[in-house]
Amino acid sequence: MEEISDLIKQRHEKLSEIRKLNIDPYPYRYTVEHYAADINNKFASVQDIPHDIHHVRLAGRIMTKRGHGKVNFAHIQDSTDQIQIFIRHNDVGEEKYNFYQKLIDVGDIIGVEGFVFRTQTGELTVYVKDFTLLAKSLRPLPEKWHGLQDKETRYRQRYVDLITNPDVKQ
Repeated sequence: MEEISDLIKQRHEKLSEIRKLNIDPYPYRYTVEHYAADINNKFASVQDIPHDIHHVRLAGRIMTKRGHGKVNFAHIQDSTDQIQIFIRHNDVGEEKYNFYQKLIDVGDIIGVEGFVFRTQTGELTVYVKDFTLLAKSLRPLPEKWHGLQDKETRYRQRYVDLITNPDVKQ
């Protein structure tokens, strides 16, 4: 339990740091033009997607985040589905990339703009040209691999169950 309170404390510190940068951690509006399910369905059978043609703008909660030097992959989940995003230091700029690396956590909601492409492993991905923090999450999501298993918690905190278990939503 102490581990969770430490995570919450760290997230509050990050929130303070975001505000010191004069960035609103809970902006009022963000125009979403696309949804993950629409992108996944449209490009499911397309193998060679021409680069920089299919511009998308979507928003979602970060479900996973993994960095590899000056690039970062994450999965974001919106109300329809989940999609991978790719953020590169050279494309968003050093300041914004460092902001993403240091202050954005799993559970935060971001808006992304970019284009659709396939990675070398064949996964449909949004190549991010710009992103916006839409909501800073102050509580961590349940562990990814085990999920939310306690039946009591699943019923009491239904919103967490819906975030972590897509089957429940269906």
